[in-house]
Amino acid sequence: MTTEGVKIKKPKLELLAPAGNMLKLQTALVYGADAVYLGIPDFSLRVRINDFDFLGIKKAVADAHQQGKRAYITVNIFAHNQHFSKLEAYLKKLKPLGVDAFIVSDPGVLSLIKKIIPSAELHLSTQANCTNLEAARFWFNQGVSRVVLGREVTLAEIKAIHRALPKLELEYFVHGAMCMAYSGRCFLSKMFVNRSGNLGDCAQPCRWQYDVNRYTIKARGHEEDLELVEEEHGTYLLNSKDLCLIKYLPELIKAGVTSFKIEGRAKSVYYQATVCAIYRRALNLIASKTAAPKLKKELAYLYKELETKLIHRGYTTGFLLGDKAEQNIADSHNKSDWEFCGQVVRTVQDKDGKTSLLFKVHNTIKLGDEIEIIGFDYDIIKMKLQKLISAKTQEELTEAHGGGGAQKCLIQLKKNIILPELAVIRRQLKSEIKKQ
Repeated sequence: MTTEGVKIKKPKLELLAPAGNMLKLQTALVYGADAVYLGIPDFSLRVRINDFDFLGIKKAVADAHQQGKRAYITVNIFAHNQHFSKLEAYLKKLKPLGVDAFIVSDPGVLSLIKKIIPSAELHLSTQANCTNLEAARFWFNQGVSRVVLGREVTLAEIKAIHRALPKLELEYFVHGAMCMAYSGRCFLSKMFVNRSGNLGDCAQPCRWQYDVNRYTIKARGHEEDLELVEEEHGTYLLNSKDLCLIKYLPELIKAGVTSFKIEGRAKSVYYQATVCAIYRRALNLIASKTAAPKLKKELAYLYKELETKLIHRGYTTGFLLGDKAEQNIADSHNKSDWEFCGQVVRTVQDKDGKTSLLFKVHNTIKLGDEIEIIGFDYDIIKMKLQKLISAKTQEELTEAHGGGGAQKCLIQLKKNIILPELAVIRRQLKSEIKKQ
């Protein structure tokens, strides 16, 4: 059955995940994302670590639709004149695919989409920094059905926008990296290394380590003289903590948000699986009336999992509660006691009915490792690795490695458990590794 040209109905509450390549897209859908966002490098705010071309987009839309999920295409660069002829040809090729929505920031791009695909659903990118009711009303009147609110918008402001414009869908970032610039409109990368973040090619200078070479305070007619130089040893002056709003999902729902967006098209498959699974579980718990008495405790547990099982820059609630967003000036990121070590290819049953997992190794895994396998709805299978078999030679191994010559191996499970293909496996790092 072909799904070309078919659009998928939206869920009441949507978990929206990033897709930097097909594997990440498929992993997000397996772990409960209702929709994914992606784009080709030419018009998307991800030029690097982005494997999509037109044929990839076509397959991605079809794969999402076959699973009853939605696919949104990003065309949210700050376009220049030279972009438009190529963009017009791209949109004409996309027209028959049944793309569920286009994410745009530029009024000219929006006009071109309306001209070529009049029936297109339009979502306003956070790059347009819509931070108030009147801006939201303006874009709604231009045919935009959903606004991805700027991260600077507070909970009280979200409520006010929703009350005034109840037919306008509101999307809000709930997890991932925060840019130090207003709504991501940063010019440092262009200035330092001639790579424009607003054309999807950010070098992330806000994550660099800096050394203050000269500094004079500007006061009473004195000029400020501040020079920042990237050095091996220095201070992180612009490094925002990452956003994590899992504890505030109930408040965001009450305020009128219906789409909960995860940042991270350049992040790993492991990040994708972990974050999607955790937020999927949280939204399912919120939707379940029977979970209400233990919801606060469950959300606290899921927050702790995000805090301890992923590498991140420390977590902040950003501007949601009216506070100042927090910086991590101590280091570039927080380390984790856990490491991604493999992804399931398929479940295998032998003649005795015993279940094993065939998985592709991504980082070193050894006998004796404490491992966790993430199942549906963030159910965790915990076990100590006591047997590791090479899929190629059927030999028992003491350890296996990822990288360019990544091995495929088998792990036998103690009981028959249904696991998704592309399930991720992580291992707890030994104390001597954690100290490094």
